[in-house]
Amino acid sequence: MSFFCLLWVPLFYFLRKAVIGASAASGGFWALLLGSIAAVIQFFLGNLTSPGGFGFDRWIFGFVDLVNVPVLLPLFVYLFFFILKGFSGKADFACFSLLWLIPWGAMRALTWSALNDPILLIIVPLLWTALAAGISFFINWMITSFKWYSALVSIPCILVLPPLAASAYWTFFSQQTMIGFILLFVIHIPVIISFIFERHK
Repeated sequence: MSFFCLLWVPLFYFLRKAVIGASAASGGFWALLLGSIAAVIQFFLGNLTSPGGFGFDRWIFGFVDLVNVPVLLPLFVYLFFFILKGFSGKADFACFSLLWLIPWGAMRALTWSALNDPILLIIVPLLWTALAAGISFFINWMITSFKWYSALVSIPCILVLPPLAASAYWTFFSQQTMIGFILLFVIHIPVIISFIFERHK
């Protein structure tokens, strides 16, 4: 399971490139560098929130520390550089975010290996890549289409995906496995859509 946490993000990155025919990500070097720095900082600072038990504290822990901060932080960083035109080439939020997550996943694989917890070592990496690819798809759609309906669909989807991901983690942790798999499937729907519509675009 530790190997899954270590290898899933890079495998998903190359799978996405193979399926949609994506070119090399602009800012890829910076994604790996900044992601490595962020992973080291997180290792020394520890969690931002307390895990708590099975209640709302655990959901907040999943929302902040496990699922969303690792994914949303690189997306915000890339958006900042995109606005400032800091990177050349075609915008690809997903590639930048996935490259950022590679060292993060490696660090988590090391720190979580002793726990041998399938939720942390398998489910959480799946949620990372689903959020990175899904949210990026909606951002890219708004940027490229400039249509009112793209924003009308994309903004609610972007807002709802992070709490859905945290809820998926929480349901698995609470041993509500069937609901967890349903939420996991729902979160991956934008990934499937992005593979279909962005293929060799």
